[in-house]
Amino acid sequence: MIIPVVDNGGQWTHREWRVLRDLGVESRIVSNATPYEAMNADGIVLSGGALSLEGSAAPLGAVDEWIDRTGVPVLAICVGHQFLGRHFGGRVDRGGPEFGSVELTVDRPDHPLFAGLAPKLKVWASHNDQVAVPPAGWSVLAHSSSCPVEAMAHPTKPIWGVQFHPEVEHTEGGREMFRHFVDLCRR
Repeated sequence: MIIPVVDNGGQWTHREWRVLRDLGVESRIVSNATPYEAMNADGIVLSGGALSLEGSAAPLGAVDEWIDRTGVPVLAICVGHQFLGRHFGGRVDRGGPEFGSVELTVDRPDHPLFAGLAPKLKVWASHNDQVAVPPAGWSVLAHSSSCPVEAMAHPTKPIWGVQFHPEVEHTEGGREMFRHFVDLCRR
């Protein structure tokens, strides 16, 4: 099983790689300019990053090129989540912001990413922008008091986004979310 982490300039990209490695997954960190043909993967993690997508049509490397072509599961974190929102027709705006511990309310505890986790979790956030309106047809999986779309799911493809950072130790259930994602990649 190979799950690369696409580097969007996030401060915790190496932590995402390490969690995958610790779960026994072959992983590597790749540039977001990597061409689709070079993405040999059973799943993909889109890292966070400091780039602001609010009000912008700026590309995120080559991610838009291959996100439409890939058939493998994708877990997008922070700016990766915002990219999915914008790419698929949602709206990204300046948010709360959220920095530090945030109380997450899980709206869809039946979703595989949140299987067996508590309905309220303390998660770690670090962002100014957020998905204010999800793309048409996408499910909102979780929210917080200041962010309406903390997690979302594509209506038909195995593509999910989370605004918070499951890779950091301060996030309750974060490792389990990564484990659930790995299990979804094995299906």
